[in-house]
Amino acid sequence: MSGSRADAATTHPLRALARAAGRVGRGIRWYMTTLMGDTAYATYVAHHRREHPGEEPMTERQFWRQKMDDQDRNPGARCC
Repeated sequence: MSGSRADAATTHPLRALARAAGRVGRGIRWYMTTLMGDTAYATYVAHHRREHPGEEPMTERQFWRQKMDDQDRNPGARCC
C-alpha cells in the first residue's frame, strides 16, 4: 500500500469512531437534560403554540410555579 492509502485507511476508522462518540455524547446530553427537566418549559411552549394558537403561554416563572405546586399536591414517585 502507498503511504497516502495507508494514512486514509487509518484515519477513516478514527473519523468514524469520533463521529460515533459525538453521537453518543449528544444522546447522553439529551437524555440528561430531558431527565432533569431542563427542556420542560420549551416543550410546554411548543405544545401550547401548536394546540392553542392565539393564546399566550404561561411565563417560565408561572410554568415552574405551577409544576412545583402540582408536584407538591401529587408527589407520586418523587424521591424528595
